[in-house]
Amino acid sequence: MDLKVLALVLAGGKGTRLAPLTAERAKPAVPFGGKYRIIDFVLSNLINSGIYSIYVLIQFRSQSLLQHLRDGWQFGGMLQNQFIIPVPAQMRSPGETWYSGTADAVYQNFNLIEQSAPDIVVLFGADHIYRMDVRQMIRYHRHKGAGVTISALPVEKKFAKDFGVIEIDEDGRILAFHEKKPDAPTMPGNPDMVLASMGNYIFERDLLLELVGKDAADPKSSHDFGTNILPQLVDSVPMYAYDFQTNHIAGDPPGGAPYWRDVGTLDAYYESNMDMRAINPPLNLYNRNWPLRTAGYSDPPAKFAFDEEGRRGEAIDSILSGGCILSGGVVRRSVLGRHVFIHSYAQVEDCILFDNVDIGRRCKIRRAIIEKNVKIPPDTVIGYDADEDRKRYQVTESGLVVIKGERSPVPLSALSI
Repeated sequence: MDLKVLALVLAGGKGTRLAPLTAERAKPAVPFGGKYRIIDFVLSNLINSGIYSIYVLIQFRSQSLLQHLRDGWQFGGMLQNQFIIPVPAQMRSPGETWYSGTADAVYQNFNLIEQSAPDIVVLFGADHIYRMDVRQMIRYHRHKGAGVTISALPVEKKFAKDFGVIEIDEDGRILAFHEKKPDAPTMPGNPDMVLASMGNYIFERDLLLELVGKDAADPKSSHDFGTNILPQLVDSVPMYAYDFQTNHIAGDPPGGAPYWRDVGTLDAYYESNMDMRAINPPLNLYNRNWPLRTAGYSDPPAKFAFDEEGRRGEAIDSILSGGCILSGGVVRRSVLGRHVFIHSYAQVEDCILFDNVDIGRRCKIRRAIIEKNVKIPPDTVIGYDADEDRKRYQVTESGLVVIKGERSPVPLSALSI
């Protein structure tokens, strides 16, 4: 059965809890896993699932995200039904405002849905780290005859305050929706877990247009799907929960648990990056049947220099991106972005280093996130004395040191006069 599918990716989040990583960029544009950005996960999931008509709804601090979409996600334009187009707020709301919520973001792009006339609209967020074959969710949606389908997975009850929690019957139909309530009901037979919405939705087109139109006319609404629209549909629309745990990625060994992480805090972001460089990573980047796509740059390969006792370029249990040079320094259990330089005798352990970081000679750095373009002077010690670190840097409650980066220069073409 052929379906016309339009994907709307909500990529306008501020990501305030990830500051300072979001001081100059939207959360979906935050680097992840060395060479990637967070938005690469949802876009790769859609493309790998055969969904090629995609609008990316952008808003806050969008320049970095726009550049990444330009560098890595532009189709050739040969086929008009295959596109990834960034869309800023259209000021189509009654108050001519920026997007004031997820439902308002869709309402302001009402015309894009009407013009393309899809059978269904796939409405996904751009803030999470996961892999998903969206076709399996669409098949479930159509099999159930649903008006709305929400992807869901169990999470610990202590996180109920951070998610929309769903109650379902034995057939998967949604009976109640509890938006970010600490006392939300737990799963039957499992008092320690709640069934949480992943923020990924499938809507029948006409129903979606009707819902966001009514919501836009309600002055009391905060214009959010989880808060305002979905709870009201329980008794009037067939709304089902899709069990993300049943989703299987082609090329992965059978029986593995699907990976999904909300990287909304610095500590959660750090831990998810560390998951990537594990011996047996729960998120497999090396499955050629399900590639994680990103911008391609003409970087040289990583280079390891010197082979002397105490001065040996080496990396252990780590991820290195193109252009890195380990010139007599040691990296352990870390994730390095592009063009990172580790000078002689330096030690870097359990760190995330963004692009163009330079670690000076004899530095000792542990449990740190260092943003792009930071140059650490020789003999600097970070991550060994929390009190000293707090005098100079941001330090999380878990003791993770975060060092703000510098803006990258923009080269301009020269004009001969």
